[in-house]
This record gives sequence, structure tokens and C-alpha cells, in this order.
Amino acid sequence: MRRTRKVKILATLGPASSSEEMIGKLFDAGADVFRINMSHTDHDGMRALVGRIRNVEERVGRPIGILADLQGPKLRVGKFKDGKEDLVVGQTFTFDDSPELGDATRVHLPHPEILTSVQAGDRLLIDDGKLELRATKCDGRSIVATVVAGSGISNRKGVSLPDTELPVGALTDKDRADLDAVLEAGVDWVALSFIQRPEDLAEARKIARGRALLMSKIEKPQAVARLAEIIDLSDSLMVARGDLGVEMPLEAVPGIQKQITRAARRAGKPVVVATQMLESMISAPVPTRAEVSDVATAVFEGADAIMLSAESAAGQYPAEAVSTMNRIAEQVEKDPTYPTIISSQRSKPEATGPDAISLAAREIAETLKLAAIVTYTASGTTGIRAARERPQVPIIALSPILNTARRLSLLWGTHCVVSPDASDLDDMVNRACRIAHQEQFGKPGDRIIITAGVPLRTPGATNMLRIAYIEGSAADGA
Repeated sequence: MRRTRKVKILATLGPASSSEEMIGKLFDAGADVFRINMSHTDHDGMRALVGRIRNVEERVGRPIGILADLQGPKLRVGKFKDGKEDLVVGQTFTFDDSPELGDATRVHLPHPEILTSVQAGDRLLIDDGKLELRATKCDGRSIVATVVAGSGISNRKGVSLPDTELPVGALTDKDRADLDAVLEAGVDWVALSFIQRPEDLAEARKIARGRALLMSKIEKPQAVARLAEIIDLSDSLMVARGDLGVEMPLEAVPGIQKQITRAARRAGKPVVVATQMLESMISAPVPTRAEVSDVATAVFEGADAIMLSAESAAGQYPAEAVSTMNRIAEQVEKDPTYPTIISSQRSKPEATGPDAISLAAREIAETLKLAAIVTYTASGTTGIRAARERPQVPIIALSPILNTARRLSLLWGTHCVVSPDASDLDDMVNRACRIAHQEQFGKPGDRIIITAGVPLRTPGATNMLRIAYIEGSAADGA
């Protein structure tokens, strides 16, 4: 089954979509990669979902990627005597290290790293920004703050600190246990939450040891400020607009989304746009016009993937949400302005042989109107380079390694096929032509362009271009 669009769809699994039957329906509707949110999934549940996804993969005969999203550090206030309190703008309120139940003047903050890091003038946002306070006095054991906006606070509400960099890593003890479990289960991507600095990736990369690729979720101002460094150390990025919209002004988020998307594209790193894309479809069978425009904007920007969260995980219409996103993406990519917008954002390739080959393959394929670019890739880097070029023709990534094909299922415009290594150059050309025909990208008489490394089976050594005709004998499997 080939897609007729280039952008990929990432669907989150949850109570509404945890059965193998529904996972199959989501794939048939257009989902290319599935997300497992470890904030709401235990290890047994995660392993069950992975098994069901792999069963669907075997049925459809196409590699399917799995993304495990780690929870990250969750910062919350303590509890109140009456469960909640009403505050008044202008009043003083204190966060401290006393475990006593809170009242209208103070509450326990069970995070010493916050108490020692917040400085006078820093903002504290409670419950996704519904309550905003500004610190006036900090002594390492308490934070005295003034209520700026909002009026209510209650048990265990989340705390966001847009002005404060905390001296803690992105992995909690829960994340470390979850990371070990998802790696053992064989997921393809791991998303790291609440990244603040490039160093936050170091521990996860050491634990992963190449068993999965790392996706940095950009959802804090500190990460935006050090975006270039984080991109360098990441395998991919996610524009996590939910928390980003809490910690930064809402009106700044669209511009930041474009900055992150374009920076990732320049670096040749896959980028996912996420959160509230079709939010109303949690409870309605159709989205709002604004949501349709939001999805379209991400597609026009050339994002590798667009993501559904609660819409597919807990909504009433999970398959319809995927189908709707699929139709929007297909229509955008048919728009006459789409190729121009995509090509205008291309960046210069790096000064390496493989990058030059990928650039040349794209230019030749578009100039000669070839049926497809077929790239042989064992590690996945050649496929990533091909996708970075955003060619107007489809990319067929052939890999002898199933895990590589699963990882590449997240990439823009890339159709992944698991195929044994070619025995020689003639076999390589025949195999590429045969698969291009079998996967419905070309017919006898069409031409394709092939990129590969010579000698064969040399990882990262892409140095060859070959134009080939799809002949009747190759198409028939000869």
C-alpha cells in the first residue's frame, strides 16, 4: 500500500485505539507511525501495543514506525487542606519546602531544585498558565510571589517555569525505567520531554546505544534559545506546541513553529508538528476550518510528519481524525503553490559526496521527470539525505535492515521497502526497477534514478547515480 502524499501522519494510541483492529483501521486510514505516550501507559500496556502494531505491520507488509514518548520531569505543587483555594490578583502567595497542607497563603512545593533556582522576577505558571505568579523573594527554601493573573489553585497542579533553567536532566527515574523497557520492546524512536539544553540528550543517548533514534521535543523557551545546539545532537525534533504555548506567549508559537521546522530542514533532521491539530475531533466528526488551516500550514512548511494526540488516543472518532488529516495533506500537496513553497525553502547541501549525490539525484529526477528516486540505504543516512532535498518525485528507500526501514517511515516523501542486499550492480538495478513497478511508482518504459554506494554494502558511502528503464522483464520479476 503506497501513500499518495509525502508528509507522514503520526497517530497516538490510547483507550480509543488500543485494539489491534483499531490500529489496523488507523493504518488503513493513513497513519504511518504510532506514538505510545508513556505518561499514560505502563510497561505491560506498552509491550502489548508494540505487539499489536507489529501484527498489523506483518498483515499489511509494510514497515511501521513506533515512537515512545517519555513523560519527562513533571513539576507539581503539593496539596491543600480544602483541596483548592481562591486567590486574588495582587496578593502574596508562598511556595515552600514545608510538607504541611496548603492554605490561601502558601503551599508545599516538593521540588528543591525549583526553590533553589527561581530568582526574583521569574514567572511561575500553574495549571497550564491558568494562574500566573511572579517571584518577589527567594531564599532557597521558599519563594514569595505575587499573583499576576488568575484566581484558583488546587491539589497537585502542574508548575511551569518559563524564565528559569533548572539544574536537572530531562530523565527522571521513571523515564530511565521506561527507556529501558521501550528499548527492550524494540521501538524505533524515543521522544524526550522538556529538553532545556543539549546536554539533556547525553544520558538518553548513552542508554539507547543506537537501539532507537532520539527525538527532542521543543516545548520550553530554554530549548528555543539553544535550538541550533539541540538540533546538532538530536536525530529529529518535535514542535510540541501544547507546553510551548503555556511557557511562551501564544502569539509567538506560530513563528517559533516555522523557525524550528526550517532549522530542522536545513540540518536534514526530521521534524514533527504536534498538539491540538484537529482538537475538536475529540468529540466531533469534523474539524473546524481553523484546524484545517493549521494542518495545512504544517504541510506547506514541509514538516516530515504531523501528529494526532488525544484525537486518536481518546477521542470518539480516531479513524475519522486520521482520515481527515490524510485528506487535508493530500489536497495541500495537490495545490499548485505547494511545489514552489517547498522548493523555496531548500538549503544548500553540505560539502560531502553523499550530499552532492542526493542533490544531483533530485535535480536529474525533476529535470527528466523520472518516476522515482530509488536509494539503497543500510544505516538510513542516505534516505535522510534524499528526503532533505524534498524532491517532487517519490523516494523509494530500499534497506536490508527492517529496523532502518521502520525508522525511515517517519521521513517526508519516503516509501520504505525491506529488500535483501543486491549481489552486484546489475542485480541492484534490476531489483530497483522491479520494486518501483511492484510498489506502483512506475510502469514498463518509465525511468528511475538509483543512488547507492560502491563497493556495495559500504555504510554511508553513497557515491553512485544510475538512470535505469523499467523494462517488462524487470517488472515481471526477472
